[in-house]
Amino acid sequence: MAAKPKRALKKSPGKPAAKSKAPAKPAVKKEKGPSPKERQRFTLYGSATSGPTYTAALALSLMKHPYSYIHINLREGAHKQPDYLVKNRYGQVPALRDGQMYSVQSAAILLHLSESLDKFHSKVPVEKQRIREWLFWQWDKLAVPVFRLRAQARGTRQFGSEVRGMYDTEAKAALAVLEQELTKSPWIAGKKPTIADIGIYGVLRYAPEAGVDLSHYPHVLAWKKQMEELPGFATPEQLLPLESRLI
Repeated sequence: MAAKPKRALKKSPGKPAAKSKAPAKPAVKKEKGPSPKERQRFTLYGSATSGPTYTAALALSLMKHPYSYIHINLREGAHKQPDYLVKNRYGQVPALRDGQMYSVQSAAILLHLSESLDKFHSKVPVEKQRIREWLFWQWDKLAVPVFRLRAQARGTRQFGSEVRGMYDTEAKAALAVLEQELTKSPWIAGKKPTIADIGIYGVLRYAPEAGVDLSHYPHVLAWKKQMEELPGFATPEQLLPLESRLI
């Protein structure tokens, strides 16, 4: 008998090769902005010509927190009116409303903002103390001569060459202290910028207008440039309009 032809074996179709999955991209957390209630939290009262007002506004800008701004007309004496004295007993600018509370004096405002917003401060006890010390030093040794010289240049204060020479000498002495400190660290009171840097920058921003030459202090100039490169930095002209601005 003739042998039966063998059937050809059917090859079972193989499983299609699995497609290689692209690695999943890590989820990017979106930074949540302030809530509507938080947006209404702060109101800054001040003047476009005031260095201390700029210091407070710069802190809010660097801390990326919105605020309303109320222009106080110093020429018309608005800072001495009863409705403003309720906010600032000293009849000065700035004043900062935080909810139902008012803070005054720019150094105290910086401390309040850094603590309540948990930014531009340090939790290291030694650095925390240094920040406070620099804020006191700034107003005792740096702000007085710079702002007095600026006031004379603007025509709001009158004094002779002898007094001007005294303020010029005081400003140079303060800058020498600052220059020496900045040879040790790129920031005033620690390894990162703090309210000590914001407070001092708020004074030195006006040094050219006061006729104070910073070119002899290279470390101060390098630090100043670093400050101006921080996210949220803005100039007085950008932060302080000549009229009120509400949000």
